[in-house]
Amino acid sequence: ARPAPSRPGAARLTLPSGLQTGDVTMDSAVLWSRASGEGRLHAVLHALDHEGRRLTSSSRGRGKGRGQDSEPIVLRGPWATERTDFTARISATDLPSDTQYEVELFFEDENGKRGEVGTGRFGTAPGHRSDGAQSFVWTADTAGQGYGINPDVGGMFGYEAMRAVEPDFFLHAGDTIYADGPIEESIEEPDGTIWRNLVTDEVAKVAETLREFRGRHSYNLRDENIRALYAEVPVIATWDDHETTNNWWPGEVLEDDRYSVVDVDTLAARGRRAWQEYQPIADVRSLKPGTGFEPERIYRKISRGPALDVFVLDMRTHKGENTDGREQRATSMLGEEQLQWLLKGLRRSQATWKVILADLPLGIVVPDGEGQESIANAEDGAPLGRELELARLLSGIKSQRTRNVVFLTGDVHYCAAHHYSPERAAFTDFDPFWEFVAGPINAGSFGPNEMDGTFGPEVDFQKAGPAMGSPRDGKGQFFGRVEIAPDGEEFTVELIDATGEVQYTRTLTPQPR
Repeated sequence: ARPAPSRPGAARLTLPSGLQTGDVTMDSAVLWSRASGEGRLHAVLHALDHEGRRLTSSSRGRGKGRGQDSEPIVLRGPWATERTDFTARISATDLPSDTQYEVELFFEDENGKRGEVGTGRFGTAPGHRSDGAQSFVWTADTAGQGYGINPDVGGMFGYEAMRAVEPDFFLHAGDTIYADGPIEESIEEPDGTIWRNLVTDEVAKVAETLREFRGRHSYNLRDENIRALYAEVPVIATWDDHETTNNWWPGEVLEDDRYSVVDVDTLAARGRRAWQEYQPIADVRSLKPGTGFEPERIYRKISRGPALDVFVLDMRTHKGENTDGREQRATSMLGEEQLQWLLKGLRRSQATWKVILADLPLGIVVPDGEGQESIANAEDGAPLGRELELARLLSGIKSQRTRNVVFLTGDVHYCAAHHYSPERAAFTDFDPFWEFVAGPINAGSFGPNEMDGTFGPEVDFQKAGPAMGSPRDGKGQFFGRVEIAPDGEEFTVELIDATGEVQYTRTLTPQPR
């Protein structure tokens, strides 16, 4: 519906949260922004040549963007209104593969007055005629343990370290906000140093209302480092617990005096709505039929060309209660529908590498009081509880002969590399695989945690900052970088701290089908 006409002489619309691109495939991209008031989102896409210049009639056919029309693509999106906190997105489809774009986003008000123009860039994934080479970064945990935007240290500078390595896209493995962690003007760090935060009304208490959840997301987008990365690097994100509250599961009733709303399902519905409003993820109404994405579904597959498919998991929506994890029957982490979707997608994938973005690690023990937040149950024997669902997944991957599956995750606030093998395991019906852990990017550090031996993990590397250490020096905050060589012949993983210093490197080579 069209909003009421704006008043004469009204100020032009601005972009208070910058812009984002996301879920970019070989032929599509989601373009996102937020307006300062009611307006209609517009996008203009300019194809670029291999030197990053806009294509013209004289530059057609040179480098990336080869053979593409030099005319810009003009797209008109939906109205941004108070109903969506003035956020809006456009799904750009039928784009050529392996093409770099400059994108201009702006809102027009009811009178057709154009607002502030934000400029960004993105590149579609390599096509089947390409060698498939690309790189990406991943991490987790933003603004946790009370560590928000501190201008004294340059804000959330770990995001600038990720931008500096010039990735083709960015995976956020969850805890994109900390809705349950109030951000105060100052906090005392473990060594007595005072950390000073930028503070807004919405982040000063735990989030309960939709307005407060939205305020958490808009708060992070005040950081110049985040906005710079998002303007240049497409985002693929999932959620975890802190988008709602710590270690939650459906049906939980909180026993926390900070909350007046104690029904977790109510909080999760508000948190999920705010998360989806602020993420550059597709709206099913603007996609082609049969794409398989639904607005109420966070898990999805992003095709990144012949060398890579990314499977984004949702390990929170279908999660069972945090018991001790020793039930003889299978308890849920993914849920049956998501489990079957994942196995089917892996079986059908023709990509050399299949990356599974998981918001929880597989073999790390994460206690939650007397229960377990983790899949692991802290016993090294045969699978029990949630481990039974993981065992089905791993044995299914083996039985359908899916090769070159790599798990990437975060959550535990340290970085690590784990190799899982049936030779060391109590459960043996699976093929060896790797799991790499990164984060936090701007939150307190802790760990490392104990490992559960059920699936035979071996710690190849792990590094943690000081217990509850702050992000001040960036030495206890981490992200991962993956470089995929031409034709997928190598998959190189680096674990890097927030200052940009590489801590670990491992190169994998593909196994034949």
